[in-house]
Amino acid sequence: MTWKTLDDMDLSGKRVLVRVDINVPVEDGQVTDDTRIRRIAPTVGDILKAGGIPILLAHFGRPKGQVVPAMSLQPLVPALEAAFDAPVTFCADCRGPAAQAAVDALAAGSVLLLENTRFHPGEEKNDPELAAGMAALGDIYCNDAFSAAHRAHASTEALARLLPACAGRLMQAELEALESALGKPQRPVVAVVGGAKVSTKLELLGNLVTKVDHLVIGGGMANTFLAAQGISVGKSLCEHDMTGTASEILTKASEAGCAILLPSDVVVAREFKAGAENETVAADACPDDAMILDAGPETVTRVSDVLAGAKTLIWNGPMGAFEIEPFDAATNAAARKAAELTRAGSLISVAGGGDTVAALNKAGAAADFTYISTAGGAFLEWMEGKALPGVAVLSGG
Repeated sequence: MTWKTLDDMDLSGKRVLVRVDINVPVEDGQVTDDTRIRRIAPTVGDILKAGGIPILLAHFGRPKGQVVPAMSLQPLVPALEAAFDAPVTFCADCRGPAAQAAVDALAAGSVLLLENTRFHPGEEKNDPELAAGMAALGDIYCNDAFSAAHRAHASTEALARLLPACAGRLMQAELEALESALGKPQRPVVAVVGGAKVSTKLELLGNLVTKVDHLVIGGGMANTFLAAQGISVGKSLCEHDMTGTASEILTKASEAGCAILLPSDVVVAREFKAGAENETVAADACPDDAMILDAGPETVTRVSDVLAGAKTLIWNGPMGAFEIEPFDAATNAAARKAAELTRAGSLISVAGGGDTVAALNKAGAAADFTYISTAGGAFLEWMEGKALPGVAVLSGG
């Protein structure tokens, strides 16, 4: 990767257009989870310290090119001021005379928040005219929104071509973590991929079997792989129409020298509810009237052994129905083992995707992972081996 960071830019006295992701939950005008806001604070802080003028560009919701007052960024100002410990001014547009006046009036040590970029129809069309209007407001472009980097939008792609461009601290950390996990990893590399459906992670699985040494498959998608081997999975969630594809992935993995680990024992129940009566059986002994809801203890031991011998872990998706007890046991145990190995310094662990973050938090393991990505689609597309427009353009692509 050849992208520049804030350290490569002369920021003193410069207007820095910073693309951020502050698409946070808001109820009754109040931010209810400021995680994404806190994660961009280091970038804003470093720009201010270097004498730069941070001008924030962001989207919020899906207004589809219309001005939707309920999707204004203005209610986020108090949360931004608290996170940055600096005054934040709001402007009701992201280009044009009003935005220019707001930039010109900005006091030193302050931050400017521009209105939702998606209020303009040209944003999602990667419109060069809209990008030029934004570029007129700044001297430097900084992308700190990895989570939006998989989309070629005016504020993520076209704008980066018009000004000297760099990655912000969050983007930098994300790219360095992913490069260490899949680009030039320390081997052996283990990937844990879970979740409900094979169909949603086809490209991911196809790419990973050529990049990792061990692939642990869990969750509902493991049932499809078991069915592909002629194993009955009872009433379990299973994409029977995808068994042929699952077989192809198993063959591709074998040819690439990637060892796939599927459940050897499973926890089954007759109903999907917390505390449901359950039993542990061999993976090929699921009763016809039962459903597989988690991997069993023998499988967890096998996964733990693989993790103990690994140098790098990349994790996406839970190993079972982690939302309800006791079907969170395999996910919790494997996550805690990964956390323990990371704490001991023997494992680099990178995880991402919505359910993944929730599962690792529930297991109490997230804080010990080397890096947790808050990006959903962008994280998955990176794992699938796709070029991300918002990243490629920072590298001159």
